[in-house]
Amino acid sequence: MNLADPRQLATVLEAILLAAGKPLPLERLAELFDEPERPSVKLLREALSVLAGSCLGRGFELSEVASGYRLQVRGHFSPWVSRLWEERPQRYSRALLETLALIAYRQPITRGEIEEVRGVAVNSNIIKTLQEREWIRVVGYREVPGRPAMFATTRAFLDHFNLRNLDELPPLAALRELEPQLPAEDLDPEVPADLQARADLALGEDEEAEEPRSETNFRTLLAELDAMEQGLKSDFDDLPLALGLDGEAVGADEGAERPQ
Repeated sequence: MNLADPRQLATVLEAILLAAGKPLPLERLAELFDEPERPSVKLLREALSVLAGSCLGRGFELSEVASGYRLQVRGHFSPWVSRLWEERPQRYSRALLETLALIAYRQPITRGEIEEVRGVAVNSNIIKTLQEREWIRVVGYREVPGRPAMFATTRAFLDHFNLRNLDELPPLAALRELEPQLPAEDLDPEVPADLQARADLALGEDEEAEEPRSETNFRTLLAELDAMEQGLKSDFDDLPLALGLDGEAVGADEGAERPQ
């Protein structure tokens, strides 16, 4: 096989990515070839371009995400593919999604700052769930009394949502355009307490009792995010060291972002 030919190299890369089952960066792809035949980065990119073209009209596609390249089923085939698994898809509460949105658009951000915007205490289970899914992590501590932890998103977050970097997050203006399509009465509906409790249990929240302070609706949340847009983090350099409580470096953890 002539690995100097991008078309033949593309077939090798297809086999590698199918077997890997996870995104692979260019550096890792290059390491899989012996030194004498190792393709250059330029040649790898050409072969990946050929591979992407060969996926047109097929049930899968080549996608570039934060952690590298992967072959994945096209999204519009999910109604049929999802039937391969009997378990129901994971559902997330509105509180969890609002918390994740605030972290993504305003990182690094503390729990107190999230609560100030949402107008309600953040349940510990929400932060725990996001950390267990490796969508967020602690990247440092705010230099204020109590030194609260600052949260930011990870590469796993970008990979899950099929993003290469934070620049690909939908602009807040686009989110605001979607919100008015809902009937006004549906924006912040009154939910009976017993039904809300059952819904929380169904979503696995099992939330502790908390005293809400005039909880915001989605329109207010977007307005708050819009006001913060100047502080939006847009790069995705890994954070080499996290800060401990005493301000000293305590170690490195792959896949985090550098707080600004």
